[in-house]
Amino acid sequence: MQKYKNRNEVPEKYKWDLTELYKDEQEFLESYQQVDYQIDELKKYQGCTNNPEILYEYLQKELDTDTKLEDLLCYAYLMADQELDNQEGPKRKNKVIVLISKIESNTSFFAPELLKLTHEEYEDLYKKNEKLNEFRANLDDIYRRKEHTLTESEEKIASELINSMNHYNDMSSELLNSEHDYGTVTLDDGEEVVIANNNYGNLLRNKNEDIRKKVYYSFNKKLQQYSMSSASFLNCYVNMNQTNSKIHHYNNAWERRLFNLRLSDDVFKTLVNTTESRIDSLHNYYKLRKKVLGKDKLYPYDLALDLSEQKDEYTIEEAQELVLNSIKPLGKDYYNKFEKIIKNRNIDYCQYKGKCSGAYSYSVGTHDSKILMNFNGNLSSVSTIAHEGGHHVNYQYINEFNPLQYRSSSNIVAEVASLTNECLLSNYISNNAKTREEKLVGLENIIEVIVSNLFGAVREGKIEQEMYQYVLEGNSITNEYMDKLSMESLKLYYGDEVEIDNLVTTNWIRRRHYYRNFYLYSYAICISVACNVASKILENDSKMLNDYLEFLKVGSNKTPQEAFDVLDVNLEDKKIYETAIDYFDKLVERYNEILDKEV
Repeated sequence: MQKYKNRNEVPEKYKWDLTELYKDEQEFLESYQQVDYQIDELKKYQGCTNNPEILYEYLQKELDTDTKLEDLLCYAYLMADQELDNQEGPKRKNKVIVLISKIESNTSFFAPELLKLTHEEYEDLYKKNEKLNEFRANLDDIYRRKEHTLTESEEKIASELINSMNHYNDMSSELLNSEHDYGTVTLDDGEEVVIANNNYGNLLRNKNEDIRKKVYYSFNKKLQQYSMSSASFLNCYVNMNQTNSKIHHYNNAWERRLFNLRLSDDVFKTLVNTTESRIDSLHNYYKLRKKVLGKDKLYPYDLALDLSEQKDEYTIEEAQELVLNSIKPLGKDYYNKFEKIIKNRNIDYCQYKGKCSGAYSYSVGTHDSKILMNFNGNLSSVSTIAHEGGHHVNYQYINEFNPLQYRSSSNIVAEVASLTNECLLSNYISNNAKTREEKLVGLENIIEVIVSNLFGAVREGKIEQEMYQYVLEGNSITNEYMDKLSMESLKLYYGDEVEIDNLVTTNWIRRRHYYRNFYLYSYAICISVACNVASKILENDSKMLNDYLEFLKVGSNKTPQEAFDVLDVNLEDKKIYETAIDYFDKLVERYNEILDKEV
């Protein structure tokens, strides 16, 4: 695979095209000035809730301003993430953050003003101006927060304080991806490779144990060296969330999260309890790893090692074709929408030092989503295209079938679209395999997806809840505390099958989702649903296919449970999680059966 030292070396066809957002920096700045002016204009609408006509005018102008501001933020973040060491990136982001703070301040009058209305006065708005029903779902969501909304002046203060403090994720990311020197490692062919956050996982796939150990120890010792700073960033972020929640009359950040999702705590208790009651399934998987790798002991640096003899390397074009073939069961319209992602250069593929690690799909209401990834030629990279492309197509459907004000999706729903694609990809690889080894590759891929997104997400989601509770009790998050939490958690999830050392506990430092306010459980819920969806579609269940395509169209005017109702899923019922683990057990069993057959 072609290696790139910096972004300038990457061919244009492998970079995302951001000209759809702004053709150049000048257009960005012009839009910035326009949005700045529009934000000032919004202040003039104080008192609009007394007049249904003026209220409708305000809602339209706020929506237009929000949409343009969303474009500015998207562009600023994408430009920054493609080159973290370019100082223009933080400057551009900070400019937009100033506007976000300003619009929140200038519109802080609205919610308190709306909430002063009695129920009768609120309902009367819609009788006097039926056009307000276009915004009813959003207005209802504001009105139900009556007990959690402050006065106008208090909301301004709270908003400005939170925006001035909310940079801990960025600081942590810069430390991990740009400032740390993790050293180098010499590969078997003599090539010296710089160890980085965005190639760490791929280097741990190296078959040479000495190389894996070198990478593992060099990388994690550096994380350990700066773990106090990492814990400090995390502590500040959690305190900020807890404080902001209490200010708005929630008992804690978790209660606020549940309120926003309109879900009960029973959903997550059922998820965690069901998963941990079936932890033997995960231990059996680690036994399989020992068996395949021929090891008496399994170490943390062995966990990323491929079990099956995978294709030496996929080109980006081969990866694209493989994913497109795998999603054909979803129908022609879905296929065409996915193909659009590739044709319109919506993916930024290649890795190099200074690029943000990981992968994501960034969606806005009026433009194509943009996908960032770090392609390294292995099957995991192919799977990433399927995963992030699933988000992209989901938003194409949402944008096509919803008015602008409802063109978003709760993260606890959105991951179904991405993980269903990963299930389909693995099935395609396994079913179209020409050799025994290729069948194993397909099975291994989906097994790993479930290990990460169900067992891994529940494990780390539970850690997140525990550290929030720890802060709520008056404590401070320290590196020693996080290491202890991580160690206790890994002992349960690894069991006796994986040897644990003091360096493996630093994995909390790399978990970016701890800066996303209880996002991790979303993966566990969504992979459980995705396993059910994909398996039925592959069994030619036409009802499930039709229901799934309708599910992809659901916008933010529906609650998460209302969205899952389309698929006939009750999140409080342990059946959906047990079914996913049963599916996982069958995959592991199938892998063992193929493995034991004579070649």
